[in-house]
Amino acid sequence: MNRELAALYPDAHCELDFTNPLELLVATILSAQCTDKRVNAVTPTLFARYRTAEEYASAEREELEKIIQSTGFFRAKANNIIKLGQQLCERHGGEVPGRLQDLVKLAGVGRKTANVVLGNAFGVPGITVDTHFGRLARRFGWTTETDPVKVEHEIGELIPRKDWTVLSHRMIWHGRRICHARRPACGVCPLARLCPSFGEGPTDEKAAAKLVRTGPFS
Repeated sequence: MNRELAALYPDAHCELDFTNPLELLVATILSAQCTDKRVNAVTPTLFARYRTAEEYASAEREELEKIIQSTGFFRAKANNIIKLGQQLCERHGGEVPGRLQDLVKLAGVGRKTANVVLGNAFGVPGITVDTHFGRLARRFGWTTETDPVKVEHEIGELIPRKDWTVLSHRMIWHGRRICHARRPACGVCPLARLCPSFGEGPTDEKAAAKLVRTGPFS
């Protein structure tokens, strides 16, 4: 199934736009309960206004909230981003750390966000267990766990470490495009013959084809 996903999504990548670790970290915080497309519509203005951890640390709350308002939960996100900037300055010389144990101690950063940053900004393999990844891993029979950390560890035993980051992208892409939560497009899924959950969605090819979303989602 891993090989099929690789063939299906040879160009899979992070769909958040960024040019450095700080931008990716902030974008990932903003992506909570929000689409990557919406985040990418907001971040050009945000990144032009705030270029360093120091600038986030000293940001005027109302100005920051206004820029990120459309991403939802903007007050909590603004609090986290300002505190994040302060913590980066106080603990890491204004730079984003490249270790999981340091990242998860920052405001608004959990394992999922940390693995996104490590894998895509630092080249450190990591498994990003978002809702898509967890759903597909269970449908594929790779795990029965629902706790993201347990899912991460179980899949890490199945898949070579070098593939962890790109596997995360491929699973997320497949979840967004074909293996939807409510009605997966089983009838046109290239993994159908291998999938123990085949039949959860329409198996008729024409009906399934109507459910496919083509992306891009960035």
